[in-house]
Amino acid sequence: METTVLRRRAFATGAAAVAVGALALAGLTGVASADPAQGATPTADRLSPGLLDAMRRDLGLDATQAKARIADEHRAATVAAALERSLGADFAGARLSGGTAVLTVSTTDRSDVGRITAAGARAEVVAHSLGRLEAAQAALDAVARTKAPKDVPSWYVDISGNRLVVNAAVPRAADRLLTAAGVPRDLVRIERSDEQPRALADLRGGDAYYMNGSGRCSIGFPVKRGTQNGFVTAGHCGTAGVTTSGVNQQAQGTFQGSTFPGRDYAWVATNGNWTPRPLVNGYGNGDVTVTGSTQAVAGSSVCRSGSTTGWHCGTIQQHNSSVTYPEGTITGVTRTSVCAEPGDSGGSFISGSQAQGVTSGGSGNCSQGGTTYYQPVNPALSAYGLTLVTSGTPTDPPTNPPTDPPTEPGGTWAAGTSYAAGATVTYGGVTYRCLQGHTAQAGWQPPNVPALWQRI
Repeated sequence: METTVLRRRAFATGAAAVAVGALALAGLTGVASADPAQGATPTADRLSPGLLDAMRRDLGLDATQAKARIADEHRAATVAAALERSLGADFAGARLSGGTAVLTVSTTDRSDVGRITAAGARAEVVAHSLGRLEAAQAALDAVARTKAPKDVPSWYVDISGNRLVVNAAVPRAADRLLTAAGVPRDLVRIERSDEQPRALADLRGGDAYYMNGSGRCSIGFPVKRGTQNGFVTAGHCGTAGVTTSGVNQQAQGTFQGSTFPGRDYAWVATNGNWTPRPLVNGYGNGDVTVTGSTQAVAGSSVCRSGSTTGWHCGTIQQHNSSVTYPEGTITGVTRTSVCAEPGDSGGSFISGSQAQGVTSGGSGNCSQGGTTYYQPVNPALSAYGLTLVTSGTPTDPPTNPPTDPPTEPGGTWAAGTSYAAGATVTYGGVTYRCLQGHTAQAGWQPPNVPALWQRI
C-alpha cells in the first residue's frame, strides 16, 4: 500500500454513497463552462446519423449498440468522478474495457475495494497512485519544456499497467530523459516506438477557416466570452493578432490568445457576421449537437470531425499524455486510436454529445491507421475565461472575464510554493482545495493534477 499524506475516510464514506447513487443516473453534470442542466446523456433522437455511421464503420457497432455504449459511458464517467473524490490520494485511475464498457477503478488501498464494488465498478489494487505517476510525468514535462527530448515522441500514464510509459525510438534517449528528471525506474515502462508525431497543420478540419488569407485550420467549438462570440481551436494554427476568414472566404475574426508548444489551444474572436451554434459539422450526415463538455473516461469511444477525412471514431487511450513534435513538447493532451491526416488539425473531438477537445497532431493516416492527440477543451475554456456554446442558449459567461489572458491564466497558485492539505488557491478564475501536501512544480497546475487539487 502506498503511504499517503491525506486520508479522508469520513468524506470518503459520504462520497461512496454519491457514487452508488450516480450509477442510477441517466446522465452527467456538465463541467468547466458547460451548463449543468445541459449535461444529460444524449437521447437516441439527438445523436447524429453521421456519428452513428462512423461508430459503425470504425468500432463495428450498429446504431442500437452505439447508443447503448454512449449511455453506459456517460454513467461510468459519473461513477468514476465520484469515486475519485471518495478515494482521494488512494485513487489510481479509472478505465473502460470490453464491448459492454466495464468500468475498472484502481486504488492503492485494499480496504477501498468494497467501496468501489458497491458503486458498481470493478476494483483493482495497484502499487502506485495516479498522483504519484502524474507527478513523475510532470517531472518529465518540466525537463522537456527546457529542451524537447530527441527520439522520445511521447509519454503518458498507463492506468491499466499502473506505469508511466515512455515511448522512445532509442531506449538510451528515454534513459537520459528519466535521469534528467530524476524519475524512479520502478514507475516507468519504456516502449520502442517509431512514431514521428507532428502538428496536423495542413489546415483543415471541422468547419474550415483561413489564417491571414493563406493557411487553413479548423474550428474546434463555438464559445463566448461575455458578449463576444468566437471559437476554440489548436494553438499551432496561429498566434495572437493573426486574422481569419471563414469557409466562405469572408472576414471572420482575430486570434486573441494562443499557446503552442507547451499546450495546443487558442481562441478566435469573431465579428458580428458570425453566429455561434452548438454544432459539429456532420459532413452530409446531420450535424452533431453539443450539450456539454464532461470528460469521458479512458477507454470510452470518441469521434472526430475533420474536413480532410470526415468522421472517424476510436477510443480514448490515455488522458494527460505528453507528446513531442518538431516544434516542442506538448503536455496535457489526450491520446486516441482515432486516425487523422493533415488538414484535420483543430477540428472537434466529441463523445456522444459531450465536447472533448480539438485535434492537435499525431502519426499515421486514415488508410493505415495511427495515433492522434487532442487538446482537451476544458483547460482551454478555463485558460481564456470562455463559455462553451451548448444546445439552447450559451451558458452564463464568467464574471469580469479577463482581457488578453496570458499563457498562465492567473490566480494565487504558484510553482515553487509548498501547499498543505486543505489549503485553497485560485487558478484561471477557479478555486481549488489541496488534497495532499506537496511543493508545486511547473506543469502541476491545479487543473492538470486532480490527485493533488480538487475543484470547489
